[in-house]
Amino acid sequence: MSRMIPDLEGYFRQFVPSRDSLLLKLEEEARQEGIPIVGPVVGELLYILARASGAMQILELGTATGYSAIYLARACDELNGRVLTLENDASMADRARANFEKAGLAHRIQIRLGDAMEEIANMSNPFDFIFMDIDKEDYVTLLPHCARLLKSGGLLVADNVGFRAAEEFNRAISGNPQWRTVHLLSLLPFHSPEKDGLCLALRA
Repeated sequence: MSRMIPDLEGYFRQFVPSRDSLLLKLEEEARQEGIPIVGPVVGELLYILARASGAMQILELGTATGYSAIYLARACDELNGRVLTLENDASMADRARANFEKAGLAHRIQIRLGDAMEEIANMSNPFDFIFMDIDKEDYVTLLPHCARLLKSGGLLVADNVGFRAAEEFNRAISGNPQWRTVHLLSLLPFHSPEKDGLCLALRA
């Protein structure tokens, strides 16, 4: 049997994806201001999943300064796709809008100011991909709306499912016939926090 690499966490930290100057700036702002962002590992994962699935219509729940939306918009750019991202904090929405301009992606991303719970209830257009990263206690309430809005074969990615407030969501989606799911406990350098869970769920 092969032996494991010693100090696995230290070893895998060397493989953190590279970022451009804008993303590095957003990471530094997040560190200084305590803004929770997904970081480069989850950001790159979102890019890969959205790109591999051919997602053209993407919904993001929780924008903050726009870090993850930039990854999602870059993933669907070549397909002429669109990202709709929801944020309930006006100052964060303004900052995100400015960052989308700097990234050259303002034409690709629509940011809507409002409460995700209220906004999603009034949506009817289908999505290929949903990324959920808002208050964790709201995940389980939003789950039926995600099931309603995602196309068959669409992908739901939920961040921070290692948080206690996400436990009801984890139980609700696991074994649910509407979803095929996997929960991953991960080391996620520069994520907030670095040891956390992700849920990937395919809409049946």
